[in-house]
Amino acid sequence: MSRYEELMSEAIAEAKLARDTGDVPVAAIIVDASGETIAVGRNERELTHDPTAHAEIVAIREAARQAGTWHLEHTTLVVTLEPCTMCAGAILQARIPRVVFGAWDEKAGAVGSVHDVLRDRRLPHRVEVVAGVLETECAAMLRDFFEERR
Repeated sequence: MSRYEELMSEAIAEAKLARDTGDVPVAAIIVDASGETIAVGRNERELTHDPTAHAEIVAIREAARQAGTWHLEHTTLVVTLEPCTMCAGAILQARIPRVVFGAWDEKAGAVGSVHDVLRDRRLPHRVEVVAGVLETECAAMLRDFFEERR
């Protein structure tokens, strides 16, 4: 199992905790250059009644708090679902150089499916993207969540 798969497995476990609070099961982990986890975020929109409480935003806020700076240049963000436009913008603003994600979001994805904000050459900061890590597991978790709600 690769390091990204190990991190994605951790993110999947965290996403299941979000599901337990009624939120869409998405989680993000941010690791530093040595591979140590510095922040974890889960979707908390339902829990906190905050439309911006996506897993990536929650994790970025925590990582910046831990690092004492909003410059997260030596980190990697691992997330179970392709980031949306809001989250992609936050990733760029935080200067995160690498994003690893699991499932594609064909409706709202901003890292290659609907838009490709993170690699837009018109912007001053571009991000390395590793897509589809444990994609089947990540997609199944989301599919099961929405099927249960129907």
